[in-house]
Amino acid sequence: MARLMAFDYGSKRLGIAVTDPMQMIANGLTTIHPKDIISFLKTYLQTEQVEAFIVGQPKQMDGSASQSAPLVHAFVNLLKKNFPDIKVVMVDERFTSKMASAVIAQSGMSKKAKHNKALVDTISATIILQSYMEQQSLF
Repeated sequence: MARLMAFDYGSKRLGIAVTDPMQMIANGLTTIHPKDIISFLKTYLQTEQVEAFIVGQPKQMDGSASQSAPLVHAFVNLLKKNFPDIKVVMVDERFTSKMASAVIAQSGMSKKAKHNKALVDTISATIILQSYMEQQSLF
């Protein structure tokens, strides 16, 4: 099987998470600047197979698109253009940053780690991926 890869897109940072090849466990991978994503993925895909890209879809509390939605849609189009053979799926990302901050707080990490936005983005991507995997297991 191939891995699943998830993204928590932000204009300054892009949190990335992947599954193991059996798609059983979601793990945080890294956080990079969005401008570096295509070269990062080209390098990553030389050694790993990815079945689908899972992208967090930013929404307001009422379910409408958030202000960052156009940026995320542009990112999705960039993925589709550069990697047409890899499926792209969007999933609701509401509350993932708050959940990630809670995970860090409960983990006993230092105050510095709690304010590390790159770590929050990587954990957010992991939560997005885990959520997608749980949704798929229901069907």
